[in-house]
Amino acid sequence: MNLSAGIIFCFLILGVSSQGWGTFLKEAGQGAKDMWRAYQDMKEANYKGADKYFHARGNYDAAQRGPGGAWAAKVISNARETIQGITDPLFKGMTRDQVREDSKADQAANEWGRSGKDPNHFRPAGLPNKY
Repeated sequence: MNLSAGIIFCFLILGVSSQGWGTFLKEAGQGAKDMWRAYQDMKEANYKGADKYFHARGNYDAAQRGPGGAWAAKVISNARETIQGITDPLFKGMTRDQVREDSKADQAANEWGRSGKDPNHFRPAGLPNKY
């Protein structure tokens, strides 16, 4: 894809033309920070069964920033699932089928959050209110 086709793609598909590049990039940066914060909270909480909640929450928070945040959340979520598809069998001893099922459930939670639905749908009982 050449540069002009890439720019046209961004204008048409990403909706950048309606708000300007600066706004889109600002939202994307803020969305990336939201995703990072959710990841850090997930690591800190270290709470069994909370993975999907933090996926949904990070995507929800990022998407609330606007189209740039939703775009960042989708890119980060897809990259994370791709990387885990490689690392989980190696480091966690998961089978390919287990990785596929876990990724499918993670992506459902990601999409749930990005679509504006309440991430608390995935909140496990007993997770501290701090999160």
